[in-house]
Amino acid sequence: MARALARGFTTAGLLAETQMVAADPVAAALAEFQRLLPGCSTERENAEVARRSDIMVLAVKPQQAKTALAELRGALGKDKLVISIVTGIRLQALAEGLGPCRLVRVMPNTPCLVGQSASAYCLGPGATQADAELVAQLLGSVGVAIQLDEKLLDAVTGLSGSGPAYVYLMIEALADGGVRLGLPREVALKLAAQTVKGAAEMVLTTGDHPGVLKDRVASPGGTTIAGLHVMENHGVRGALISAVEAAARRATELANG
Repeated sequence: MARALARGFTTAGLLAETQMVAADPVAAALAEFQRLLPGCSTERENAEVARRSDIMVLAVKPQQAKTALAELRGALGKDKLVISIVTGIRLQALAEGLGPCRLVRVMPNTPCLVGQSASAYCLGPGATQADAELVAQLLGSVGVAIQLDEKLLDAVTGLSGSGPAYVYLMIEALADGGVRLGLPREVALKLAAQTVKGAAEMVLTTGDHPGVLKDRVASPGGTTIAGLHVMENHGVRGALISAVEAAARRATELANG
């Protein structure tokens, strides 16, 4: 996710690679970061990145958060803004672990790499309106950003944070259906992906409810309603709702240790 955001910021022209510095305890991961962003400098210690930066993005796995926070404590003051994209780690825990820095918690998703992220963020202790505007600008350069109360971020994790994986599964399944009926794999995959992209754009552009748009495709006694009937019988709608709930519940579990 850190690589995706960094690439997204540079692709959008918001930051130059030379303005960024990165650290990672895994040498191979750090090497991959620098391969993708050759102008970015690197450090071996997280604390050194904090000292060199005005804004720091904390992008570690939840299981590594305690160690990362301990490494950074003492290197951050009120003059530093920390943007955390760590899943499930609450602002209170971040504040207790990091000390008196300004905090913003963000839940982005990987399509930021292609400028199509769906992100949500909430302000933490000491964060100013200027910080909120800066985070909105950063996230807005790689997609859509919405400010919410922190209590809703687990729901965001379950929906848009994990959501790309659900959509990839849907695209793969649609393409498999086309292949089963004789379409070449590459043709089926392209048609499936473009169909999902186009349908999503219709929702965003028209502002119409998805149910309304669905009904416009499903003519009486036609092919689409036959397919929708099968999907309802197999519980596709319920499975997606449950997937969002399960991912959000897991984010809550991670936050509670």
